[in-house]
Amino acid sequence: MRAKIEGVKYCLLLLLLSSAFSAEKKPVTLETVANHTPSATIQPIWSPDGKSFLYQQGGKIFLFESSARKSREIIELLRLESSAQKPPASKLFDWQNRRVTENVLQWMPDGRHAIVVAHADIFRLDTRSKKWEQITSTPVAERDVKLSPDGKKISYRIEHDLYALDLATKKQIRLTHDGNQNILNGELDWVYPEELDLGTAYWWSPDSSSLAYLQFDTTRLTTYPHADLNEVLAYAEPQKYPRAGTENSEVRLGIVKADGGETRWMDLGDTRNYLLARIDWVPDTRSIFVQRMTRIQDRLDLISVESNTGKSQVLLTEKDPHWVNIGDHLRFLPSSSQFVWASERSGFRHLYLYGMDGTMLRQLTQGDWEVSDVHGVSSVNGNVFYTSTQTSPLERQLYRVDLAGGTPQLLSSGSGTHLISMNGQADLYLDTHSSLSESPAANVRRVDGSVVANLVSRDQKAAEEHSFQPVEIVKVPSGDGDTLYARLIKPVGFQEGKKYPAVVMVYGGPHVQFVKNSWMGLNWEQALANQGFVIWALDNRGSIGRGHAWESKIHRRFGNWELKDQRTGVEYLTKLGFVDPARIGMYGWSYGGYMTLYSLMNAPDLFAAGISGAPVVRWNLYDTIYTERYLGLPQENEAGYREGSAIEYVRNLKAPLLLIHNYGDDNVLFQNFFQMADALQKHNKQFEMMLYPQKAHGVTGPARLHLNQLMTDFFIRHLRPGN
Repeated sequence: MRAKIEGVKYCLLLLLLSSAFSAEKKPVTLETVANHTPSATIQPIWSPDGKSFLYQQGGKIFLFESSARKSREIIELLRLESSAQKPPASKLFDWQNRRVTENVLQWMPDGRHAIVVAHADIFRLDTRSKKWEQITSTPVAERDVKLSPDGKKISYRIEHDLYALDLATKKQIRLTHDGNQNILNGELDWVYPEELDLGTAYWWSPDSSSLAYLQFDTTRLTTYPHADLNEVLAYAEPQKYPRAGTENSEVRLGIVKADGGETRWMDLGDTRNYLLARIDWVPDTRSIFVQRMTRIQDRLDLISVESNTGKSQVLLTEKDPHWVNIGDHLRFLPSSSQFVWASERSGFRHLYLYGMDGTMLRQLTQGDWEVSDVHGVSSVNGNVFYTSTQTSPLERQLYRVDLAGGTPQLLSSGSGTHLISMNGQADLYLDTHSSLSESPAANVRRVDGSVVANLVSRDQKAAEEHSFQPVEIVKVPSGDGDTLYARLIKPVGFQEGKKYPAVVMVYGGPHVQFVKNSWMGLNWEQALANQGFVIWALDNRGSIGRGHAWESKIHRRFGNWELKDQRTGVEYLTKLGFVDPARIGMYGWSYGGYMTLYSLMNAPDLFAAGISGAPVVRWNLYDTIYTERYLGLPQENEAGYREGSAIEYVRNLKAPLLLIHNYGDDNVLFQNFFQMADALQKHNKQFEMMLYPQKAHGVTGPARLHLNQLMTDFFIRHLRPGN
């Protein structure tokens, strides 16, 4: 009997052990990160009446209808592609910038049909019957397809010229005739979308009679000699790339009738030392607003141009001793008698109401916080809707403010980050919300905040099943009265009193915020935390979200303020007591790669190892618009360019260094890697290196697992004892 009882106890013990083992969380491995697919953010295309929207997900088109409070599948894109005539392959690689935006889905004015671009051909889709009609079937690609506001024509670019097609007759009209590899009509050069976030170079007039377009003359641009080495015979793939201090494209604005004819060029003066950063038709079609910036971007003129005559006048001017930031915040009121304008003249980006003659009527928002985005203007209630940092610089919350003035009203709920897409009527919006502890959820809401429908529920199953470490926000005193924000991840199995190696994740450059209250998911940082590393990241001065005075500290000199704040952060981290100060590494990509090099060479006592990916090693190798915005022209700031270049300090390198670059990087050119390697060798500085063959600034696809394994092994070898 006793033996039987003991047997039962043993079985119960096995069950308990089995249950405990099954409840044990799986480690976050590099394979976990590579195989994890986070839920995609829905990008809604709102219908003309604002009551529904189309969106793509998983290669399919879906329709959300507010009346049904749910989505339904319309069509799989592969079905459209199966009837399209594919363009022949070409050896000539198109170095089009990744920030160029081309519309794949567009509603027709009837709110039933949509224009769909699939595999470089154009289709008309009936969202009710799900039937489609193929509009074009050509051996060439129709690029940057746009539907006219009246729905009667579509426009597109073939190679370097603009065309329009009448949907009723299928007659194609060529609108421009002088396009070639140097003259780009309605086509952006490489640097404009990269550094001005300008996603297209032509626009339909509101009355559908004309198209305004930018013509880029790239003749005088310097050329970088990329080469494709993947074939038996290598071949040249040159890229027009304007380096700091060299010529930009010559850009001019023209208007051409939708049924063809001569282009009428707008009189904007001599634009050779200016940037045409934004183009907006006024709703009544009689004029166009142009935002023209000086080459070094310390002045922005808002210019009104008469569309019939080309005559122009300056409505208002923004000046700044450092630089003026460009954005997409201009909004016209439906009456066309006023517009909403954003300015950082107070030190923080705020909204102002202007008359069409350039007279400021009133300031709409104010305070030591900044407006991040403008999402809509309501003609019914007289409100403007925007997201801002009013709650916290780490968050983005939705507000509305009356155009007559008053106190802004908070609309969003839940701490964290709210990504907003609002319909044209400003009465419905899609709110995608996340925080450091909550994965994204997407809800369609009314402007009173009430939920119409839930489209994406929070999916934290993967995080709950794995050893997902919480991300903490840390406030770090700067030493001169400011607060620096950092994020911290402690390693799996963290024990008080134990000293751990740490990896400092850094970007450090302008127009990026690393530390914010938004979901990060299963990423490489979590994999490193599962390998016993402390993860630390800090936003130094120069980052966004804290106002213009905060970011403009880096004006005329890169590296100095950034490293000062990063050092303050590392010293604060080590004082917490659980990080070994002799085992701290740094990792960064792009500007972060530059920061890693600059930090290892200018603070050799601080870091025991570093990984630098795609770094700019000297700033006269980088592009005009970005570099000159912050440093000015190299001819006028020789000391700033020299002192801010990492390559000047190679002799100071002590720590192990891993350099990584794509051979075909179109942003930070491979020339940077080559010159750094040359300088390291001349100073007898040993280093490790890895090259990838991709034609991009980042490493993607299956090679990402290879990259993460490479970097993890490097930090294990150099920062973990006994390895």
